Amino acid sequence: MMKLEGIATFVSVAECGSLTEAARRMRVSRSVVSDRLVELERSLGTRLLQRSTRKVSVTEDGAAFLERAVRIVREVQDAAAELTERRGSLSGPLRISAPVTFGRMHLGPALYAFLALHPDIRLTLDLNDRRVDPTSDGFDAIVRHGPMSDSYLVAWPLATSRRVMVAAPDYLARHGTPASPTELEGHRGIFYSNRGSDDWRFLHQGQTLVVQGRQGVVLNNGDMMRDAAVAGLGIALLPSFIVSEALQAGTLRIVDIGIEADQEHIYIAHPDGRNPSAKLRELAAWLKESFGSPPYWDKAAAAGNGDRT
Repeated sequence: MMKLEGIATFVSVAECGSLTEAARRMRVSRSVVSDRLVELERSLGTRLLQRSTRKVSVTEDGAAFLERAVRIVREVQDAAAELTERRGSLSGPLRISAPVTFGRMHLGPALYAFLALHPDIRLTLDLNDRRVDPTSDGFDAIVRHGPMSDSYLVAWPLATSRRVMVAAPDYLARHGTPASPTELEGHRGIFYSNRGSDDWRFLHQGQTLVVQGRQGVVLNNGDMMRDAAVAGLGIALLPSFIVSEALQAGTLRIVDIGIEADQEHIYIAHPDGRNPSAKLRELAAWLKESFGSPPYWDKAAAAGNGDRT
């Protein structure tokens, strides 16, 4: 007789590609994961995973079983969630992925208050700046900043996100202040590597305009980009939720080149075709209300507009 915990363990290992990572996600020892897999494979009479010293891959039989196994685990989780919802309470596991800087600065504080109201929710929050696929990575939902072009995701907007050009007063004193897109091209840029070569995107006369500055520093984290700008290493186009405090403190100034950056949003998204749980819907509503419209970080950034250059 197959055990549900063995099926769930197999799904987790297949998603993670690692027994160690699956054990960490499930909060059990690696030996427990290995024992469950051995028992499951014995009950099925076939090898589901090919193990090596470096990685774990799904066999042909494993791939055939995985599709149904994912549905089985999801159905059981949804059934358990539905029972708790019928009793008027929110409980059970909830796995969310979010960008590092936004998670640390804004998502975390909003989540703490939500979890205090719903102590039976077992939240796992993974902060990661890479582009996460909630289906293959095993998340109920992801929080994402920027364009949402994935057709397999259902996205709920949480807040608008305004990006502004910023630089340190010292940098502007040494290199001058650009007043147009053409002048901006001659300045050292601090770029976000996950956006590639079109990081500096603006809206000009109804069309998207990409400005190519001189590459100064390329980073994959918003905190470090802000700190590099404060250190005078160049000009950066950053969300106001990252730079609002620096603008208020005067360590950064807004650089006005006559056009605004593309309007963006912060979303929470779940895979299409998956019925979102009540706790996920409640969380989305809570976050939207907590951030406000316009979001509170834009109000803080506006307080620093006295330092606009």
